[in-house]
Parts: sequence; structure tokens; C-alpha cells
Amino acid sequence: MLEALSPQPADALLGLIKLYNADPRPEKIDLGVGVYRTATGATPVFKAIKGAEARLLETQQSKSYLGPEGDMGFVRALIPYVFGAGFDTARVDGMQAPGGTGAVRLAIEVARRAGVRRILMGTPSWPNHAQIVAASGLELVTFRHVTAEGTADLDALKAALADAGPGDAVLLHGCCHNPSGVDYTEAQWDEIAPLLAARAVLPLLDLAYQGLGAGMEADAYGLRTVLAAVPEALVAYSCDKNFGLYRDRVGAFYAVTGDADALARAMANGASIARASWSMPPDHGAAAVREVLADAALTREWLAELDDMRGRMRQVRDRLAAAQQIGPIAMAPLGIQNGLFSILPLTGEQILTLREAHGIYMAGSGRINIAGLTTDNIETFIDALRAVTA
Repeated sequence: MLEALSPQPADALLGLIKLYNADPRPEKIDLGVGVYRTATGATPVFKAIKGAEARLLETQQSKSYLGPEGDMGFVRALIPYVFGAGFDTARVDGMQAPGGTGAVRLAIEVARRAGVRRILMGTPSWPNHAQIVAASGLELVTFRHVTAEGTADLDALKAALADAGPGDAVLLHGCCHNPSGVDYTEAQWDEIAPLLAARAVLPLLDLAYQGLGAGMEADAYGLRTVLAAVPEALVAYSCDKNFGLYRDRVGAFYAVTGDADALARAMANGASIARASWSMPPDHGAAAVREVLADAALTREWLAELDDMRGRMRQVRDRLAAAQQIGPIAMAPLGIQNGLFSILPLTGEQILTLREAHGIYMAGSGRINIAGLTTDNIETFIDALRAVTA
């Protein structure tokens, strides 16, 4: 029967990784893979995580199962960072998930079981968002996320919400939009929140990069503003980026309601979906995060490391923005964008030329990972952009 399976397209990013690895040029630049890199191109383990892992090595007494909910100490330790110190914890409950991807899948599957039939989503978006929606059998309704001027398109979101209502959910990036880097401003979030409440749509909030934009508190502004206005929402959270735990797959799924019975049902359905999907989430990374957040010294060290990461990416963005205009590309907007990613309006031919002639690797969409640029290669990158757009 397996011969009846349809061929599937190869993952373009994985193919790009192979091409980059096979390129012998020492000056090659990787702007494709979506991980943080230091000024020397490394993706190190956080010092705070190393400290937490050392403690786990000495104190962890068992590797037995924790259940489909995972490490609830980890889940609860994150709540004040995600929702704010004054949030009513009676409204929220959560469970561990394998990465932000697992958390998004849980959120969409719980929404489907709750009666959601359509997911509204701004585009471009993280490619896996659309794949997860499709796998869940829900209808995806898209609207434009970025204006021609490079700002978040609030009018497009308003238009999408005007046609939405019960049975609809809207998927919003909390901060550091992937792939555009274009976030809603605080003033825009202040408009979005009451619109969501008025239209009775279910907000699905994906917060995958908290701390990498403007800071832990500022990056949670949109999520917290929405939750203050709506009776219920689902949240997908990732620690893969802001704790550097990519391969350990550390995420959390949260449900927020105004009704204790509804909250219990949401979590029971989440546990049921998790049990049938991955049974139990991986423990090690979540346990390390729990250790970091339980110790004031490790927490301070982690936050300082985040500050350094954010500062480095801001320096890269400032240098790119200073280029002002490269051919038809307005570079200044990159300076006000956030997080790891931005999209450059390049043609497929230009992207291919950057790769073949200059050893610069980026996604076919023009998405670049800002953290792939360093003081050693950023001028080379700018010169190459000038060459291909001349």
C-alpha cells in the first residue's frame, strides 16, 4: 500500500543547510537557519542553562515519566514572565509541549475541538503555521500583515475581523514576527484587543521570541493587552530561542478562560491530544528552565545573556538601517523591526546570485536571519546587496 503515498516536496530550508555545509568558501555567510548566533558565529549553550544542568546532574533522582502535562513546575514558573506578575492565575493553566511547534499544534487542535472552523492569519507567517492548520483540517483565511511601507497592516487585520465571528480564531505573533520582523506597535495592540473582544473570535497568541525584541516586559505587551480584554484565549510559548534550547524542544501551551470548568476542559483536551501525539514531552530542557527560574542568581544571569543577545541584534539592525537605500531596497525599516528575522524584497535570481557569486545563503522568500551577520561580514553582505541590485 505504501506505493500509493504521494511524493512530498523537500523542505527548502533543509536543502539550503546542505548547500551551505557543502560550500568550501571560508567567507560564506549563513542567513538561512533561524538560530541566534554570537559575533563569532557560534550558537552557544547559555551559561545560566549550564549552571542549571550541573544542578540537575547532581540532584535529579529519576528519569521516570511525568505524564502528558510534563514538568508542571516549569509551566508554572513561566506564568509571571508571560502573563505578568499581577495576572489572575485562576484564569490560566498550562502544560509542557515539545517546542513552540508542539504548543501551536496543541492550541490549534484544542481550538478545533472547541468548535473553531477557520483560522485567520496574517501573511507572510512562519511556514509551519499554515502546515499545522492544514494538518488539523481547518480552513485558513489569510490577510496581509505588512504594508508597502514596511509597517504592520492594522487595516488588513481590521478588515479580516469585520468578517469574523463565532467559530473563528485569529493567530497572532506576540513579538519578533517571523519572518518579517514587523510587529504591531503598542498603540495598535490597544486597538486590536477590543476588536477581538467585540467580534467574539478566539485569539491564538504565539509568543516564540520573548526577550529578543525590546525586552521581556515590552515583548509581552500585546499578549497581556489582549488577555485583559477578552474572556478566553490560547497561548503557545517557546523557550527554544530565549533560553537557547533549540534541540531540547521546550515549549508550553496555556489556556486562559474566565470559567474554572472551561479551563479544566481545555486542559483535559490538551492532555488527550498530547497523549495521542507524543505521549510525554521531553523533560531535560524544561527541567533546566525550571532550575533557572527557581534561582535568583541563575535568573539574573539568564536575563543578562538575553540583554546581550538583544543588544547585538540591535547593533546589526542599526548598521543595516544606516545603509538607507540599496538599489530598490529601503533599508531603514530594518532598524525598527524586531527579533531574528527580516525580509528583503529580492528576486529569485538575485538570491541565487548572492549564493553562487558571493557565498551568501538565505531563504528563497528573501528572509534573512539578522544574527548571521557580524562585524566581520556585514560590510561584505551590504556590498553584495549593492552588486546584485545595481
